[in-house]
Amino acid sequence: MKRIAGALAGAFFAAALAGVPAQAQTPPGVLIVGQIAEPKSLDPQAVTAVNDFRILMNLYDGLVRYKDGTLEVEPALAESWTISEDGTTYTFALREDVTFHDGTPFDAEAVKFAFERMLDESHPQHDTGPFPLAFFFSAVESVTAEDSHSVVFQLKEPYAPFLSNLAYPTGLIPSPSAIEAEGKDFGRNPVGTGAFRFEEWDSNTKVVATRNADYWDGPPALEAVVFRPITDANTRVAEMLSGGIDVMVEVPPDNVATFTDDGGFALHEQAGPHLWFLILNVKEGPFADKRVRQAANYAIDKRALVENVLQGTAEIAAGPTPPAFSWAYNEALEPYPHDPDKARALLAEAGAEGAELTMYVTQGGSGMLDPVPMGSAIQADLAEVGLEVEIESYEWNTFLGKVNPGLEGKADMAQMAWMTNDPDTLPYLALRSDAMPDQGGFNSGYYSNPEVDALLEQARRSTEQSERAALYKQMQEIVREDAPWVFVANWKQNAVTSERVEGFTLQPSFFLLLHEVSKS
Repeated sequence: MKRIAGALAGAFFAAALAGVPAQAQTPPGVLIVGQIAEPKSLDPQAVTAVNDFRILMNLYDGLVRYKDGTLEVEPALAESWTISEDGTTYTFALREDVTFHDGTPFDAEAVKFAFERMLDESHPQHDTGPFPLAFFFSAVESVTAEDSHSVVFQLKEPYAPFLSNLAYPTGLIPSPSAIEAEGKDFGRNPVGTGAFRFEEWDSNTKVVATRNADYWDGPPALEAVVFRPITDANTRVAEMLSGGIDVMVEVPPDNVATFTDDGGFALHEQAGPHLWFLILNVKEGPFADKRVRQAANYAIDKRALVENVLQGTAEIAAGPTPPAFSWAYNEALEPYPHDPDKARALLAEAGAEGAELTMYVTQGGSGMLDPVPMGSAIQADLAEVGLEVEIESYEWNTFLGKVNPGLEGKADMAQMAWMTNDPDTLPYLALRSDAMPDQGGFNSGYYSNPEVDALLEQARRSTEQSERAALYKQMQEIVREDAPWVFVANWKQNAVTSERVEGFTLQPSFFLLLHEVSKS
């Protein structure tokens, strides 16, 4: 550990951080957060999971950020910006006197470094990746440091989601000096400009961050934050009830009432752009036939999943776009109804009765909504229409390592959840023909429809929201019909805090922002 705040010393590390549930031993000013999984990395350009984002957003800043309680963009490390009339040139005026946690200056060269590292394969630090969400900035042609506090992004063409993507964790700015010093180990030794400084990562036990007293937006109230990975939901609940942690994200549906009825806790809920779905392998096996994919959508009782497994903490999904994007959501779309007879008829028509399938299930992960019970219920629904499903379950990071490279030759279906910042993000990264795993995307089921590709390209180039909305709505109709996924649920995120915690709110972005939080 590089530094250690007094509040984190002695008995606290021996007890609270080791997981001993003794509320009296967790000192004031130190927030213990129960996370759902071990982080994969703390390099903002190298990760995709909201579980990791919840830590990153407290260690780093981007040029812009989402305004509290919204997905509207406001200034952060950039004080202001201008956009050319043709929508291809963005000029940012940067804050002065901001330094990284390692004492090096934040300036235009640091911004240029961050994006060229992702986008330029010849960059000397490009091999510190991978950069799975570099797609977010594929429209960038060049980044120029005009002077120390002015940086210009030149885009190849107008790109409507650009500012929103800058507010996403992939757009956070790391210290160039730290990356050069740490190389591929930077993800274990992160350095940003955020409200908290990284201190320690003890694998499968804790990530510790301490107060940045020199933070440009005012020092945080907390002395330190400890992120503890507790993968088992029942253990997280027990720790919360006994005082071993102060905040628990993603409260299991079975326990929502427990915390609602107990005056010693506050339950927080916030709608956001979330989709829980099953990726179907459309390249090989039974799901190469659209009729079988549609049959799976009819066979799975999504209302029962939402009402019984998730106990009302989500709504049934109708397609690939979450309703939280109200301006782009196709309200005319209806969810696939639960119709086992229709499913059987489609399977018979496709000659797929009795097909044997393999489904990947995660034991717990970012936004995955009780994945094991969900997997078991889905298995039973498919068995009812004659499909035999074998479940293979894995811990979260192993699961991602199997699913993200693609399902070909491995599985027929896999659970997945995305929380996104723009209606472009999920379909562009996971449904586009050019987003296959071997091309750096997340189209793990190998879906391809040229009409969908064209609509997505048109939508991201348009600077008129009404035109973008019409294109997205048309895309949703086609994707629902093609059924490359089983569209299951849109979740209302939740968290619980102890009565000692004040100033905590959830964000529609699903990020965990702790700058304004205090603990008595």
